[in-house]
Amino acid sequence: MKKSLLSLLLSFFALCTYAQVDLSYYLPTGYTYDQSIPTPKEVLGYEVGEWHVSHDQLVMYMKAVAEASDRVTFEETGRTYEKRPQVLLTISSPANLSKIDQIKADRKKLRDAGSSADIENMPVVMYMGYSVHGNEPSGANASLLAAYQFAAANEIEADLDNMVLLLDPAINPDGLNRFASWVNTHKSYNMNGDPNNIEFTEAWPRGRTNHYWFDLNRDWLPVQHPESRNRVRVFQEWLPNIHLDFHEMGTNSTFFFQPGVPARMHPLTPEKNFELTKKIGTYHAKALDAIGSMYYSEESYDDYYYGKGSTYPDVQGSIGILFEQASSRGHLQESVNGMLSFPFTIRNQFTANLSSFEAAKEMRQELNQFMNGFYKDIKKEVDADVNKAYIFGSQEDDARSYHLADLILQHDIKVFSLNDDISVNGTEFKSETSYIVPADQPQYRLIKAMFETRNTFKDSLFYDVSAWTYPMAFNLDYMALNSQILNLASVNEVTKSTIELAAGKVVGEAGAYQYAMEWTDYYAPKAANMLMEADFLVRVATGEFTTADGKEYGRGTLLIDKGQSGLDDQAFFNKLSEIAKESTVDIYALTTGYTGGLNLGSPTMQVLEKPEIALLVEGGVDSYEAGEIWHLLDQRYEMAITLLPMDRIGGSTLDRYNVLLMPDGRYNGLGKSGAAALKSWISGGGTLLAKGGAIQFLAQNEIGDFKFRDGAEPIKGLQRSYADYNNERGARVTGGAIFNATLDLTHPIGYGYLNSAIHTFRNDNLFMEPSENPYANPLVYTDKPLASGYLHPVNLPGIQNGSVIQVSGVGRGRIVAFADNMNFRAFWFGTNKLYMNAIFFGQVINGGTAR
Repeated sequence: MKKSLLSLLLSFFALCTYAQVDLSYYLPTGYTYDQSIPTPKEVLGYEVGEWHVSHDQLVMYMKAVAEASDRVTFEETGRTYEKRPQVLLTISSPANLSKIDQIKADRKKLRDAGSSADIENMPVVMYMGYSVHGNEPSGANASLLAAYQFAAANEIEADLDNMVLLLDPAINPDGLNRFASWVNTHKSYNMNGDPNNIEFTEAWPRGRTNHYWFDLNRDWLPVQHPESRNRVRVFQEWLPNIHLDFHEMGTNSTFFFQPGVPARMHPLTPEKNFELTKKIGTYHAKALDAIGSMYYSEESYDDYYYGKGSTYPDVQGSIGILFEQASSRGHLQESVNGMLSFPFTIRNQFTANLSSFEAAKEMRQELNQFMNGFYKDIKKEVDADVNKAYIFGSQEDDARSYHLADLILQHDIKVFSLNDDISVNGTEFKSETSYIVPADQPQYRLIKAMFETRNTFKDSLFYDVSAWTYPMAFNLDYMALNSQILNLASVNEVTKSTIELAAGKVVGEAGAYQYAMEWTDYYAPKAANMLMEADFLVRVATGEFTTADGKEYGRGTLLIDKGQSGLDDQAFFNKLSEIAKESTVDIYALTTGYTGGLNLGSPTMQVLEKPEIALLVEGGVDSYEAGEIWHLLDQRYEMAITLLPMDRIGGSTLDRYNVLLMPDGRYNGLGKSGAAALKSWISGGGTLLAKGGAIQFLAQNEIGDFKFRDGAEPIKGLQRSYADYNNERGARVTGGAIFNATLDLTHPIGYGYLNSAIHTFRNDNLFMEPSENPYANPLVYTDKPLASGYLHPVNLPGIQNGSVIQVSGVGRGRIVAFADNMNFRAFWFGTNKLYMNAIFFGQVINGGTAR
């Protein structure tokens, strides 16, 4: 296809610009620079944008700037999973840097409605966070320029008397390094920008995510990863007025800055936030106009989910600002707007960084006043709210309660434990497993965002999830408390440093007849794996029994014998004690096999085979879901698994595994031979866990018996408004909502659960028809399934009384199919055990119930 003359000229100038780029291409005019501050090239050996900076090089430059400048301090805030340092530059005047603790203390007064903050003299604080998505690197590379500009520009020295800049050069060090390695490895010195080049085709799982393939820009609220906890700690220490979040989007786009779509702002975010964001936007527009870059605002992106870097600040009196730059995804790539060079993308990000600096400088008092007013308004809202606190807990499991309390504490929210058991509206909350969160505290709005359910919305389009009600995600009892009930509760405050999960223990003596471990604890699978690793004989009770002391043991209880360990009674007891302590799960000594209900020698007490697990990866596998499973097994349950590339399926490869995990994804690449290998393996006794597209692949290849409900009817009519197409189509997407489901507590999939009512999370429109065998549907949606979030009415019939989990037998093996994600973003603690039950107990599911 012939290019237009304009396109050819744009491409020519892009190529020329790329070839000739140096520091002058980026830096604004009108500034002089301190020659004692090293430029990026002097430290790295190349110009910014010539190569993609690796994380170690980035840290090296930040250290060099901090060592050379009295405006800059360098600190390590933590480490990633791959042990890369997370670093932070604090940039201000030397006088301010000498009293950092005092500035932080003064800023805390902005959150205290009863304190008098000195707004007139208080510095403005701006956090600058770059490239939370590792393969969106223009941000991290622009941070090199930002560090140099703010450390070396002589003309901003006086400005820094009233400003503190927090520079986080790489929010996702592991992902950034993965991506930089890819594109640098495949860079040619003579580039043509062909989008077919391998440089632009990253290897799975790509550099967007962290070590476990999680999107860290969805983890600001759940804080399930060390990178998130470290940066949230920084946020809560500083309470920045402006929070910059640098991203990239499709190559054929231009440049976006917030505000986003006005109707898609969370109702707990005040309108003044939108107004200030829009005012700051005028600075971006002016700066981008000056360099001739195209841009847009108030389209596409929203400010609803508080787990994103640009939205988390909005519910805390700060202004979160998202920047999205069209991505070169390498060094030079063709786009519909002409050749897009890496330096060009960096310059746009740096320009927006500078315009944000100008806005912060000129709006300093207004921004501090807004934050102070934000928290003063909260006091009025608390007084008007009949809900004075939230209580949550579990009857049987202290771990899930602990993890939710720990999550909440990360956000500068006060949490209290109970001194005594309490009954609220017929629900018992035990002191050992329950917590109270008072509403009357500065983070009131954030607390409401965590606990509320919401089913009505101004807009039906969501950039991310529409619900995240945390007690539902953790499968905990919870309710709001009025002032009368709250005043009756006897409580103690817990903190990040004092809250702890109690160690497990062995109750009883050495030399017992056998030992039992209940399956109700969240960490029971961790303990089970440790028991099997120790070569103990482990059996599962498929029925209930009662010991002489009256203690009742439910289905899923594990019975533990020495097995092939070769240990004597005392050594066996000591090892059990070690396992109990480390796993935080109690183990009980049993003195006789003559128990009430089932006896311990009953054939219904089935021997368990240790799970040997392979997780399919690469190819069309959804890396997010694969990462969630990997993280769950590796980090939570400390189970060794194999990450098995899809193309390794075939021959005898699968013979060494008895459990195979297939996350959502596209599996057509397996072909007929791969499908045949899977069917043969399952028929031989394997347990396969499948989700989403994996179930469709199995059904298409007649492996198992799965059927699907039709999706929503297509939009009909003779004529509809063309302008409404995207909105009407997008409104039918289920981006993420919470649903009510009913669990069969007698089924092995339901072992360890005491309440048949459970909440699940789904974010797609693949609807599974229940099996005609009613015993094969251990988890089904209720007739009124929507618990929290947005669901288009046309999708309701697909979910009502549909199958969430379904079991299908193939030969001697089992397929456990999941319509919903049991492990969503690592914070869906409430359904993790359903997935683990399929791993451990899929082998004991009665074959007749799965046909």
